[in-house]
Amino acid sequence: MRVRRIHVLLLALAALVAAAALAPRPRAAAAALAAGAKGQASVADRLAQYGALARERLRPGFTAAGVAYPPPELVLVGLKDERRLEVWGRAASGRFRQVATYPILAASGVLGPKLCEGDCQVPEGIYRVESLNPNSRFHLSLRLNYPNAFDLKHAREEGRDRPGGDIMIHGDRCSIGCLAMGDLAAEDLFVLAADTDVRNLTVILSPVDFRQREMPPVAGELPAWTAELYRAVREALARLTDAGTE
Repeated sequence: MRVRRIHVLLLALAALVAAAALAPRPRAAAAALAAGAKGQASVADRLAQYGALARERLRPGFTAAGVAYPPPELVLVGLKDERRLEVWGRAASGRFRQVATYPILAASGVLGPKLCEGDCQVPEGIYRVESLNPNSRFHLSLRLNYPNAFDLKHAREEGRDRPGGDIMIHGDRCSIGCLAMGDLAAEDLFVLAADTDVRNLTVILSPVDFRQREMPPVAGELPAWTAELYRAVREALARLTDAGTE
């Protein structure tokens, strides 16, 4: 009887020790909760999480430029060689004003357009934002509509059946054909895009700032159609800049 009682006590003690070992500490519990929620958050959830601080960071630039927040229209200009992302908002006058600038922390590849899946190139051209990803592996992301109609047209003509895709503007500082902006900048851009509505957002991705200089020599030969592409990008940048001057 006594042996049985000791055996029961030992089993109970073992159960208590196991429960204590498995019980998460407060910080671990919060991390576990966040991990459990990862992949399930909505855009609204992320706006509730990051919106207030992001808008606080953004509003001074809008106020200084005389642009309402959120703007009726937004243009993001990604300059690959300069490693710079400019944010332009349309004022009530109809003119665009630059409201923010962010460093691009990583952009893989070299100057020149993206041609195929796996080339690690950041695309070049004029794009739309298809959607916002609140559960990105790189914190938060804006998904671009690459390949667009122009990209697909030339891919078909050249027999390239896998032009690639999944091009994002995202957080972190790792790039495989995307623009990596860091987490804080990604929060600003995500909130701004959501507040503006992605249907009112254009993204210009340019190899260089054609407002300041021409395309430098690059290794290898660029496709002949890049002349048409760069002319369109150059004109888009010029219209934006012209619209921002009185």
